[in-house]
Amino acid sequence: MHVKFCNYYCILAILTLGICSPTYSQDILWEKSYGGKQADYLFDAIATPDNGYILAGSSLSNKTGNKTEENQGNLDYWIWKMNGKGELEWQKSFGGSGADLLRSIKPTNDGGYILGGSSESAKGAQKKDTNKGLYDYWIIKLNAKGNEEWQMTLGGKGQDELHSISQTSDGGYIIGGSSSSGKSSVKEEGKSGLYSKSEAGFGSLDYWVIKLDSKRKIEWQRTLGGQYSDMLRSIQQTRDGGYILGGYSNSPESGNKTESCHGSGDYWIVKLDKDGATEWQKTYGGDKDDQLYAICQTKDGNYVAAGNSNSGPTSNKNVSNQNGTDFWVVKLAEGGEEIWQKTYNVGNVDFLISMVENNDGTLLLGGYAQSEIIGNNKKKEKEGINDYVAIKIGSDGKELWTQTVGSGGEDILRKVIEIRDGGYLLAGTSNGKPSKDRYSSIGSQDFWVVKLKDKDKKKEKGNMIEAFPNPTQQFTNIVVGYDYEKGTCNIFDLSGRLMQSFAVKDNMIPVDLGAFPEGVYIIEIRTNVQNDGIKVIKTINKN
Repeated sequence: MHVKFCNYYCILAILTLGICSPTYSQDILWEKSYGGKQADYLFDAIATPDNGYILAGSSLSNKTGNKTEENQGNLDYWIWKMNGKGELEWQKSFGGSGADLLRSIKPTNDGGYILGGSSESAKGAQKKDTNKGLYDYWIIKLNAKGNEEWQMTLGGKGQDELHSISQTSDGGYIIGGSSSSGKSSVKEEGKSGLYSKSEAGFGSLDYWVIKLDSKRKIEWQRTLGGQYSDMLRSIQQTRDGGYILGGYSNSPESGNKTESCHGSGDYWIVKLDKDGATEWQKTYGGDKDDQLYAICQTKDGNYVAAGNSNSGPTSNKNVSNQNGTDFWVVKLAEGGEEIWQKTYNVGNVDFLISMVENNDGTLLLGGYAQSEIIGNNKKKEKEGINDYVAIKIGSDGKELWTQTVGSGGEDILRKVIEIRDGGYLLAGTSNGKPSKDRYSSIGSQDFWVVKLKDKDKKKEKGNMIEAFPNPTQQFTNIVVGYDYEKGTCNIFDLSGRLMQSFAVKDNMIPVDLGAFPEGVYIIEIRTNVQNDGIKVIKTINKN
């Protein structure tokens, strides 16, 4: 049985867990709250090349608080772009008449952003396509200023819940989520290449993965699952051009799932090749419930899967929980074989939601828990209150430090981000009034962002201008690391020939090298403050 999104999110808002004041090696540099007078729920956040951030989630608020656009229906997509100090640069809202849940935001090579979530809205307001089923994948492409470039709706006749979208190395997109829809051959009228679900389902909920090409046409789609419920929560392109998938499964060996469930629910990890064919799959779990929320390929070419577990050391879980539900992290080799596994405890119930590999190969785990740190590192259980928790671990899984941040209310951490200045951003949702680490509140639920300094890390020295990505096949983003009023961007080849010139005024400048031949180019930024240049390598796609 599937829970409708509105009810589902109300349950999420109730079932929350927490942590508290800093007593370790980290300092809070600043904290900010964003939202209207109603409820605003953060699901994702990213750092931007201009040293700022974008927060993404859904909002029930009208034009109140620091929200500047009216609500269109139930929940709307809401995006907040801010600078490195947490100050607003722009915000955007997108929605239809029903509930629209924004779950994922990622940068694109042209300096813009790709948004992905789920929608029950019919055509109207900012929604340009009608729904195919109960909930569909709803995808929106924005430019660097947050203006819409295109949108599309993908779905079957059932409930389709998008959890992740990102641009792939070929300029297309990989989309991952879960679906209760069966096979449909219905073509979306008037839009060639946009199809509904083309494969039959296996159970009540399956993994559903879609690969789009650079022109937004479906290259392939895959349905993966067993007899019961399989929920995809994380997908990432791998170095070999394939994809690593991670989520939750309570299915036995059935459908195209090749291993049986160990307990009431397990980690289910699937490796696909570049064409969507399964290379291998692994199921990890103990005798109870194990929920995977994040998976990534690490710098050494292996994988780390992370989530939470209340299982004992049974089946292929070989580490004990310390107290109730703990963070559970499993390091895997390239073929899915276990390298090590660890559990981490903060309180009676600990939920891991986010994970990032840091530049030095360490990992930062993020979530929420029911405990607070008091004197001498002792822990005191709290009833019904949840705070942010971040745990830094080494590449071998050794715990390096634990940080807890919270208010007197429910604080649900959704995303941890490493920052180039040596710190971290913790982003989530809070209903707490000003108390403890929180100094302001706006509505019943707000986006709440905390910037931490890690005293164990040295701040990276910034450059006057930088280019991301570099090398590139088409777009690179030139980031100007100082303020200026006006300037010019000049592009030269190595012979000194001027290839292109245009006026600039922003700190992030998208540069399109798509029409230029393969080679090295000098991009010069001349402003009223100073002049700088940087080499950028233009490559070609040889596939």
